[in-house]
Amino acid sequence: MLIDQYNEVKERVRAACERAGRNPEDVTVVAVSKTKPLSMIEELKDCGVMDFGENKVQEITKKYEQITSPVRWHMIGHFQTNKVKYIVDKVALVHSVDSVKLARQISKEAVKHKVEVPVLIQVNLAKEESKSGFYEEELYGALEEISSLPGIQVEGLMQIAPFVENPQDNRIYFRRMRQLFVDIKEKNFDNIAMNILSMGMTNDYEVAVEEGSTMVRVGTGIFGERDYSK
Repeated sequence: MLIDQYNEVKERVRAACERAGRNPEDVTVVAVSKTKPLSMIEELKDCGVMDFGENKVQEITKKYEQITSPVRWHMIGHFQTNKVKYIVDKVALVHSVDSVKLARQISKEAVKHKVEVPVLIQVNLAKEESKSGFYEEELYGALEEISSLPGIQVEGLMQIAPFVENPQDNRIYFRRMRQLFVDIKEKNFDNIAMNILSMGMTNDYEVAVEEGSTMVRVGTGIFGERDYSK
C-alpha cells in the first residue's frame, strides 16, 4: 500500500532528525504526485496525507477540480508567467519562484484574486544550466525587489540539488543553503519570513534533513517509478 511507502519515508526522516538532534515534527514531507493518477492521491489522502506536489499547471488544475475533498497543493516545477492566473488561488505554496518577472506576475494575479500567495525563492547554487533559479550572488537583490510586491509572502528558499549517485555529494549544497537561509533570516527583510527550507528529493532527502531541510519533496520513494510515456 502507498501509505506504507509514505510511512517508510517518514521513518527515514525521523531517523535523520534524530542523527541531527532535530524534532521530526519540524519537517514536512510533500508527496510528489506528478504524472500519477488521482486515485493514488485519494488513497493517501484517506490515510491523512495532505501535502502533494505537482510540476505542471494543467495537472494541478485538473486534480484540484476532481479531488473529492481539499488537500494542500504545492507547485514545485518551473512554469511560465502566463499560467500564473490558473493556480494563484489554488496552491498552498509555490516552491519555484525562479525570476523577479514570475514574482511580479504572481503578485499581479494575487491582488486581482484578492489572495496572499506563500512562495519560496528557488536558488541554483550549483549553477546548473539545466535548472532554473537564482544564483547565490543574485539572491539578495532579488529578495529586496520581491519583498516589496503586494499579495506575495516569501516563506523561505527552495533548492533542486544536482542529481548524484552518492547523496553525500550534495551535502555541501544543502549546508550552504542552510547558511543562506539563516543569513537571510537574520537580515529581517520586510515581508520575508524564512520559515521553510525546501530541499531534498527521493535520492538525497535524508542528507538534506540532516543539514536542516524543513520540507522534502519525495515522489518515486512514495509512488514508485514514473511512466513518462503516457
